[in-house]
Amino acid sequence: MELNVRLFALYRERAGQNIIKVAVGDGATVADLTDEVRRLVPNLAPPEVKIVVAVNADYADADVVLQPGDDICLIPPVSGG
Repeated sequence: MELNVRLFALYRERAGQNIIKVAVGDGATVADLTDEVRRLVPNLAPPEVKIVVAVNADYADADVVLQPGDDICLIPPVSGG
C-alpha cells in the first residue's frame, strides 16, 4: 500500500518536502514505515533517534498496524526551555 506521510519542522527541511509517499506491504506496522522512511530519506534522523509517529491524530507505538488512508505524521524531537 502507498501512504502519504506528512513531515513537520526539521523533518520537512531535511526531506525538502511536506509530504512523502511511502510504499509498505499490507499489514505493515509503524516500525516498518519508519524503516522505509529512513531508507528513502537517509538524513532524516540519526539511527539513535526514535522517530515519533502519529496515526490518525494519536501517537502510535511501533507495533501499530497501518491501514490504507491512515493520516500519518512524523514528529521531530522538540527542545527548548
